[in-house]
Amino acid sequence: MTAVTPPPLKRIPPQFPVHPFNTRSVIDSRPDVLWKIEVGFARTITWAEDGTLIVLGIWGAGDWVGRSLTQANPFQIECLTKVKAAPIAINQVPDLANTLLTHVHHLEALMVIRSSKRADVMLLRLLQWLADRFGQTTADGRLIDLRLTHQDLADLIGITRITVTRVLSQLEQQHYIQRLPLQKIILQQEDLWHYEI
Repeated sequence: MTAVTPPPLKRIPPQFPVHPFNTRSVIDSRPDVLWKIEVGFARTITWAEDGTLIVLGIWGAGDWVGRSLTQANPFQIECLTKVKAAPIAINQVPDLANTLLTHVHHLEALMVIRSSKRADVMLLRLLQWLADRFGQTTADGRLIDLRLTHQDLADLIGITRITVTRVLSQLEQQHYIQRLPLQKIILQQEDLWHYEI
Protein backbone atom coordinates (compact mmCIF):
# COMPACT_ATOMS: atom_id res chain seq x y z
CA MET A 1 0.00 0.00 0.00
CA THR A 2 1.46 3.37 -1.02
CA ALA A 3 1.18 6.45 1.09
CA VAL A 4 -1.14 9.15 -0.20
CA THR A 5 0.44 12.57 -0.34
CA PRO A 6 -1.99 15.25 0.82
CA PRO A 7 -2.53 18.16 -1.54
CA PRO A 8 -0.41 21.21 -0.79
CA LEU A 9 -2.01 23.71 1.53
CA LYS A 10 -3.17 26.92 -0.08
CA ARG A 11 -0.97 29.76 0.97
CA ILE A 12 -3.04 32.46 2.60
CA PRO A 13 -1.53 35.90 2.13
CA PRO A 14 -0.62 37.57 5.40
CA GLN A 15 -2.89 40.30 6.64
CA PHE A 16 -1.20 43.65 6.39
CA PRO A 17 -1.69 46.15 9.19
CA VAL A 18 -4.09 48.97 8.39
CA HIS A 19 -2.97 52.45 9.45
CA PRO A 20 -5.38 55.33 10.13
CA PHE A 21 -4.65 58.81 8.77
CA ASN A 22 -6.44 62.09 9.45
CA THR A 23 -7.82 64.46 6.83
CA ARG A 24 -5.03 66.40 5.06
CA SER A 25 -2.30 64.26 6.63
CA VAL A 26 0.49 62.86 4.44
CA ILE A 27 1.08 59.14 3.90
CA ASP A 28 4.70 57.98 3.87
CA SER A 29 5.76 57.28 0.28
CA ARG A 30 8.85 55.05 0.37
CA PRO A 31 9.82 53.66 -3.06
CA ASP A 32 9.57 50.00 -2.01
CA VAL A 33 6.02 50.20 -0.61
CA LEU A 34 2.56 50.61 -2.10
CA TRP A 35 -0.41 51.59 0.02
CA LYS A 36 -3.79 49.95 -0.50
CA ILE A 37 -6.55 52.32 0.47
CA GLU A 38 -9.21 50.52 2.47
CA VAL A 39 -11.38 53.49 3.52
CA GLY A 40 -11.47 57.14 2.48
CA PHE A 41 -9.95 59.22 -0.30
CA ALA A 42 -6.44 60.49 -1.02
CA ARG A 43 -4.78 62.45 -3.78
CA THR A 44 -1.30 62.13 -5.22
CA ILE A 45 0.44 65.40 -5.92
CA THR A 46 3.64 67.01 -7.14
CA TRP A 47 4.75 70.60 -7.73
CA ALA A 48 6.04 72.51 -10.74
CA GLU A 49 9.31 74.47 -10.52
CA ASP A 50 7.36 77.65 -9.66
CA GLY A 51 5.58 75.92 -6.76
CA THR A 52 2.31 75.29 -8.61
CA LEU A 53 0.52 72.26 -7.19
CA ILE A 54 -0.22 69.49 -9.71
CA VAL A 55 -2.72 66.79 -8.77
CA LEU A 56 -1.74 63.47 -10.30
CA GLY A 57 -4.87 61.56 -9.26
CA ILE A 58 -7.60 60.88 -6.72
CA TRP A 59 -7.80 57.44 -5.17
CA GLY A 60 -10.35 55.60 -3.05
CA ALA A 61 -11.09 52.23 -1.48
CA GLY A 62 -9.38 49.41 -3.38
CA ASP A 63 -6.88 51.70 -5.12
CA TRP A 64 -3.10 51.41 -4.76
CA VAL A 65 -0.83 54.44 -4.42
CA GLY A 66 2.88 54.92 -3.94
CA ARG A 67 6.09 56.46 -5.17
CA SER A 68 6.97 53.44 -7.31
CA LEU A 69 3.91 54.14 -9.52
CA THR A 70 5.23 57.52 -10.65
CA GLN A 71 8.29 59.36 -11.94
CA ALA A 72 7.08 62.62 -10.37
CA ASN A 73 9.56 64.24 -8.01
CA PRO A 74 8.64 65.63 -5.55
CA PHE A 75 5.75 63.28 -4.82
CA GLN A 76 3.25 63.18 -1.98
CA ILE A 77 0.15 61.23 -0.95
CA GLU A 78 -2.29 63.52 0.87
CA CYS A 79 -5.50 62.36 2.57
CA LEU A 80 -8.61 64.23 1.41
CA THR A 81 -10.68 62.54 4.13
CA LYS A 82 -9.89 60.24 7.01
CA VAL A 83 -8.13 57.29 5.41
CA LYS A 84 -7.32 53.75 6.41
CA ALA A 85 -4.58 52.19 4.29
CA ALA A 86 -2.28 49.17 4.43
CA PRO A 87 1.40 49.33 3.39
CA ILE A 88 2.52 46.41 1.27
CA ALA A 89 6.00 45.75 -0.10
CA ILE A 90 5.83 46.13 -3.86
CA ASN A 91 7.07 42.57 -4.42
CA GLN A 92 4.10 41.27 -2.39
CA VAL A 93 1.34 43.16 -4.21
CA PRO A 94 -1.05 40.62 -5.69
CA ASP A 95 -1.58 40.94 -9.45
CA LEU A 96 0.86 43.84 -9.81
CA ALA A 97 0.43 44.01 -13.60
CA ASN A 98 -3.33 44.63 -13.25
CA THR A 99 -2.68 47.19 -10.51
CA LEU A 100 -0.34 49.10 -12.83
CA LEU A 101 -2.80 49.00 -15.75
CA THR A 102 -5.67 50.24 -13.60
CA HIS A 103 -3.48 53.06 -12.29
CA VAL A 104 -2.51 54.11 -15.82
CA HIS A 105 -6.15 54.05 -17.00
CA HIS A 106 -7.23 56.41 -14.20
CA LEU A 107 -4.37 58.79 -14.98
CA GLU A 108 -5.20 58.75 -18.72
CA ALA A 109 -8.83 59.58 -17.98
CA LEU A 110 -7.73 62.67 -16.04
CA MET A 111 -5.40 63.72 -18.87
CA VAL A 112 -8.29 63.57 -21.33
CA ILE A 113 -10.49 65.63 -18.99
CA ARG A 114 -7.76 68.26 -18.60
CA SER A 115 -7.40 68.54 -22.39
CA SER A 116 -10.81 70.23 -22.74
CA LYS A 117 -10.59 73.83 -23.91
CA ARG A 118 -13.59 75.11 -21.91
CA ALA A 119 -13.62 75.22 -18.09
CA ASP A 120 -17.32 74.27 -17.90
CA VAL A 121 -16.82 71.17 -20.06
CA MET A 122 -13.69 70.23 -18.11
CA LEU A 123 -15.45 70.54 -14.75
CA LEU A 124 -18.54 68.65 -15.91
CA ARG A 125 -16.35 65.83 -17.30
CA LEU A 126 -14.45 65.75 -14.00
CA LEU A 127 -17.71 65.45 -12.05
CA GLN A 128 -18.80 62.64 -14.38
CA TRP A 129 -15.47 60.85 -13.82
CA LEU A 130 -15.77 61.25 -10.04
CA ALA A 131 -19.38 60.01 -10.15
CA ASP A 132 -18.39 56.99 -12.25
CA ARG A 133 -15.45 56.10 -9.98
CA PHE A 134 -16.75 56.97 -6.54
CA GLY A 135 -20.43 57.95 -6.82
CA GLN A 136 -23.51 56.34 -5.36
CA THR A 137 -26.75 56.03 -7.29
CA THR A 138 -29.68 57.93 -5.78
CA ALA A 139 -33.19 58.72 -6.99
CA ASP A 140 -31.94 62.14 -8.15
CA GLY A 141 -28.72 61.05 -9.90
CA ARG A 142 -25.18 60.10 -8.85
CA LEU A 143 -24.09 61.36 -5.43
CA ILE A 144 -20.44 62.47 -5.25
CA ASP A 145 -19.64 62.36 -1.54
CA LEU A 146 -15.92 63.15 -1.60
CA ARG A 147 -16.44 66.55 0.06
CA LEU A 148 -13.97 68.21 -2.28
CA THR A 149 -13.59 71.94 -1.80
CA HIS A 150 -13.74 74.30 -4.77
CA GLN A 151 -9.96 74.61 -4.44
CA ASP A 152 -9.59 70.79 -4.55
CA LEU A 153 -11.61 70.70 -7.79
CA ALA A 154 -9.60 73.59 -9.22
CA ASP A 155 -6.31 71.86 -8.37
CA LEU A 156 -7.49 68.67 -10.09
CA ILE A 157 -8.02 70.30 -13.47
CA GLY A 158 -5.68 73.30 -13.34
CA ILE A 159 -8.16 76.17 -13.21
CA THR A 160 -8.83 78.81 -10.55
CA ARG A 161 -11.05 78.38 -7.51
CA ILE A 162 -13.10 81.39 -8.65
CA THR A 163 -13.74 79.71 -12.01
CA VAL A 164 -14.87 76.50 -10.26
CA THR A 165 -17.29 78.47 -8.07
CA ARG A 166 -18.72 80.30 -11.11
CA VAL A 167 -19.04 77.14 -13.24
CA LEU A 168 -20.65 75.12 -10.41
CA SER A 169 -23.27 77.86 -10.02
CA GLN A 170 -23.85 77.82 -13.79
CA LEU A 171 -24.19 74.01 -13.86
CA GLU A 172 -26.61 74.12 -10.93
CA GLN A 173 -28.75 76.80 -12.62
CA GLN A 174 -28.84 74.61 -15.75
CA HIS A 175 -29.90 71.61 -13.59
CA TYR A 176 -26.87 69.47 -14.46
CA ILE A 177 -25.93 69.26 -10.79
CA GLN A 178 -27.51 69.73 -7.41
CA ARG A 179 -25.29 70.97 -4.57
CA LEU A 180 -25.92 69.69 -1.07
CA PRO A 181 -24.44 70.68 2.31
CA LEU A 182 -20.92 69.50 3.21
CA GLN A 183 -19.66 69.94 -0.39
CA LYS A 184 -21.67 66.99 -1.68
CA ILE A 185 -22.85 67.10 -5.30
CA ILE A 186 -25.53 65.13 -7.13
CA LEU A 187 -24.79 64.83 -10.83
CA GLN A 188 -27.91 64.57 -12.98
CA GLN A 189 -27.45 61.70 -15.41
CA GLU A 190 -29.80 62.88 -18.13
CA ASP A 191 -28.71 65.11 -20.99
CA LEU A 192 -25.00 65.23 -20.14
CA TRP A 193 -23.96 63.79 -23.51
CA HIS A 194 -25.06 66.89 -25.46
CA TYR A 195 -23.64 69.51 -23.08
CA GLU A 196 -20.75 70.46 -25.40
CA ILE A 197 -22.96 71.03 -28.44
